[in-house]
Amino acid sequence: MPTTKPQRKSSSDQTSKPRRLSEKSKSFHAPRRGSPPQQQQPHLRRMKTEPSDLNSIARFHMMSPITTMTSPRLTKLLINVRIQGSIGTVQVVLSPESSVEELIAASIRQYVKEGRRPTLPSSMAAGFDLHYSQFSLESLRREEKLERLGSRNFFMCCRRVVATAESTTCCSKEAEKEAELPWLKFINFLHG
Repeated sequence: MPTTKPQRKSSSDQTSKPRRLSEKSKSFHAPRRGSPPQQQQPHLRRMKTEPSDLNSIARFHMMSPITTMTSPRLTKLLINVRIQGSIGTVQVVLSPESSVEELIAASIRQYVKEGRRPTLPSSMAAGFDLHYSQFSLESLRREEKLERLGSRNFFMCCRRVVATAESTTCCSKEAEKEAELPWLKFINFLHG
């Protein structure tokens, strides 16, 4: 029973007619069998090095003055500071010799300059602490140099004023005080 669908040509029919390729596509295809030979590119000769040449090169480098390769010294650092309660980071450019206190002051100036919200309770650097992250309880020492910190991303939060002899306390001390109370309540619950 004859079919009405056109039948494909066999693969031998397709290869019998050579297709013409454009000039660009010819460079990507190898020459076909039976096609006229194309001009062959002359092979480039590879230079051979003699062992005596290698020795003279090595002696030349040994006689030249030794130059010490040092990495270029950083002149400025781009530092990201996330301020507690604010969205996004404040980017500050400072020299590596700057201290943590200078970074806090520069971050506050940049925050106020950009007009970010919420407004800061104080524009004094003494009212803030700098941490490696929001999960770090220990604040960084204010006299520490930025090049020794090993990070360029920091978290800044407000210092809390306590009504004791000390005017300010470290976040880790506050966490210790608050951590004692829940355990005492739990222990009293067990014994009571």
